[in-house]
Amino acid sequence: MSLRIEPLTEQYFELFINLIYDLASYEKLDPPTPEAVERLHRDAFSETKRYNAILALDENNLAVGYAIYFETYSSFLAKPTIYLEDLYVAESHRLKGAGSALFDFVYNLGNQRGCGRMEWQVLDWNHLARDFYQARNAEHLKDWLTYRITYSTEG
Repeated sequence: MSLRIEPLTEQYFELFINLIYDLASYEKLDPPTPEAVERLHRDAFSETKRYNAILALDENNLAVGYAIYFETYSSFLAKPTIYLEDLYVAESHRLKGAGSALFDFVYNLGNQRGCGRMEWQVLDWNHLARDFYQARNAEHLKDWLTYRITYSTEG
């Protein structure tokens, strides 16, 4: 299978959203609402861009996977960290190199930008993803716990 990695463009936005819907289904989560889709569009293409996304496209220009990434900053390293928010490959295209191509793109970009590290999170039940990352010598940080506050969408 021939693949290429391309930045998200308006032309491929609908395919990108379809992959996000697939990910929500895979993770048994509610998909983005129409309002969230509008924000995803705005935040990808506005002057105040909030995230970057890339797509894995096959020889038919079908988007078979995507990654969302952005930079954070480490005060102790005094370097940016490239954060991988999502890495998803459609089930029909898994184990064909799309995940590796997406991961390698973000990894290499972080290295080129002088980042001190790359970080991401994996659901504990997702053994396919955990095996994928462990095969790349990724370290599971057992001493760090993830906490979250979700902001109210009201008023």
